[in-house]
Parts: sequence; structure tokens; C-alpha cells
Amino acid sequence: MKIFCVGRNYVEHAKELGNEVPEEPVIFMKPKSALLQSHTPFYYPDFCNELHYEVELVLRVCKNGKYVNERQASKYYNAISVGIDFTARDIQGELKKKGLPWEKAKAWDNSAIIGQWKDLTPELLKKPVSFSLKKNGEDVQIGVSTDMIFTFDQIVANISNYFSLNIGDLIYTGTPAGVGECVVGDVLEGFLENERLFELEIK
Repeated sequence: MKIFCVGRNYVEHAKELGNEVPEEPVIFMKPKSALLQSHTPFYYPDFCNELHYEVELVLRVCKNGKYVNERQASKYYNAISVGIDFTARDIQGELKKKGLPWEKAKAWDNSAIIGQWKDLTPELLKKPVSFSLKKNGEDVQIGVSTDMIFTFDQIVANISNYFSLNIGDLIYTGTPAGVGECVVGDVLEGFLENERLFELEIK
């Protein structure tokens, strides 16, 4: 199982971090060990002094493929959820200054959170998919799929040009504006439409 992530896929999020708006999907990966297993506590990482949440729509790959045509891409994912791509922002800042890869800031153990899966129906895909993150009961991020720079199908097709897609792979499709810091004791809740798909307390 592979975890693909898309960076800077919302204009306002790219701007809030001072990044250029990309002309093609920015892809990075997390290892399987980054996925927090269900019923496992999430602990604030010892090496980080500025932990940021980033809520995202997540797709589940249901078909093996390579060089997928954009018109056929919707056949390669069949479920959606919301998740968090946790970022050690202080570590990332130092790595970016040196022009180094981001893995230490993005791909550490348990840095990927996933909620309950929902089947993707044609009806659901015909309308904008809204999602949000609450921190301690207050909305901190609100997003909608139609604000993405690159659509689900464009993302799937682009990834498949470089990597084989395999059943069970996950695709984090990018975070909207509103990312911010979280600390020990914070409770984070992820919503798809109005349904809560995960709740996480930082320990």
C-alpha cells in the first residue's frame, strides 16, 4: 500500500504558505508506516515544536493501473474519506531553506490520519464535495472539491504516469486554507459534508 499526497492543490493554501500556484500536481509520498492505525493513540512527535494539521479529501484506489487516461480515471477509485496530513512545520521550514526533501517533516510514523470510508457514488461525484476540520469544537478548515486546482481525475491520471496504482493505495488530494498549529490536548474532528468521520485527541 502506498500513500500519495498532493501539495498546494488549493490556491488560497498555496498563498498562505507563500508558495507559487503549481502548473501541474505536486506529488509526494508517505510510507505505509505513516498511517495511524485505528484505535491507536496519536502522540505529539518528540522532534517537533510546531505541529500543523492539514485536512484533506482522501481517495481509495480500487483498481490496478498505469498510464491511466483522465477520462477513465474515475474507474480507479471507489471510496472517499477525510484525513489529516500532519506536518512538522518547523522541520519543513528548515529543510526547505536548505533545498532538502520533506520526508522528515511529512512522512514520519503516524503522520497520516484517515476517517471512515464512504462509497463514491455517481450522484456524489456530480456535486461539489464539502469537508471540514474542527479543533476543540470550532471550525478551522472548510473546503470544497470544486476549489481544487487539479480534479480527482487529473490527480489520478498524473500519478499513474509516474507510479503504478495498486488496489488499496491512498491519495490525499490537498488541503484548503486554514492550516494551523495544534498542541497536546487538542481534539480534532474531520467531517465529510455534515458527517463526522474521525475524532482524534493529541496526546
